[in-house]
Amino acid sequence: MASIHLNDVSVDFVLYQGSARSLKKTLLRSSTSGALKHDAHHRITVKALSNLNLRLEHGDRVGLIGGNGAGKTTLLRVLAGVYEPTAGRIRVEGRVTPLFDLGLGLDMDASGYDNIRMRAAYFGIDGDEIESKMDDIAAFTELGDYLDLPVRTYSAGMTLRLAFAAATAVDPEILLMDEWIAVSDTQFLEKAQRRAEGFVSRSSIMVVASHVDDVLKRLCNKALWLERGGAVRIGPVDEVLAAYHKHNAGGEAAPRDGDE
Repeated sequence: MASIHLNDVSVDFVLYQGSARSLKKTLLRSSTSGALKHDAHHRITVKALSNLNLRLEHGDRVGLIGGNGAGKTTLLRVLAGVYEPTAGRIRVEGRVTPLFDLGLGLDMDASGYDNIRMRAAYFGIDGDEIESKMDDIAAFTELGDYLDLPVRTYSAGMTLRLAFAAATAVDPEILLMDEWIAVSDTQFLEKAQRRAEGFVSRSSIMVVASHVDDVLKRLCNKALWLERGGAVRIGPVDEVLAAYHKHNAGGEAAPRDGDE
């Protein structure tokens, strides 16, 4: 059964040596909400996640909310194994499917069909399984004979169709998304939305970062409000969104869990 457990997880990024000019420090401190620190080696660091605790189990659909720099993207990348925690422990059980950049990793010189196979291998899908799904993927792209051609011959819209179809062909256990999938092709949009929602429904756990309330309410049963890399509140999506918007409207400091 898929699960995610984070215990006091922190992530620090080194920005520059402590001897850097004071103007640079001042500007960075203002842009990172005062999160700059000195580490034991006298380097300037920014704390992207701070003592974060999180337990997710089968059926959890979690929306990440918070302003720019709150830690949403960092958390997603920690869950995906892209970033290692500086402190704390993380345990992820289940196959992780990160959808951060649909076009990332496409081989422009390979055919559409070969890119589908390579994307499947990246997500841990064996050859027989992806071949059994190939006709469905090809039909969804509506690319026809172009699938035999190198991707560099595709338009931007065609490339997106290919990447989207390949990414959503898998059955994810843990699905991670940085913003809801957007498709600019209006003729393709409704079809893509239906496929994406079916893709989400097949996952055991989903974590998505979004600034769009309608997306969070439609897809999620929980929300995690992050501020300065820490958890402010986690709970039913409607309740957390209401508290978040009330906080933003009033301009008061965000309470951390347990402070209310």
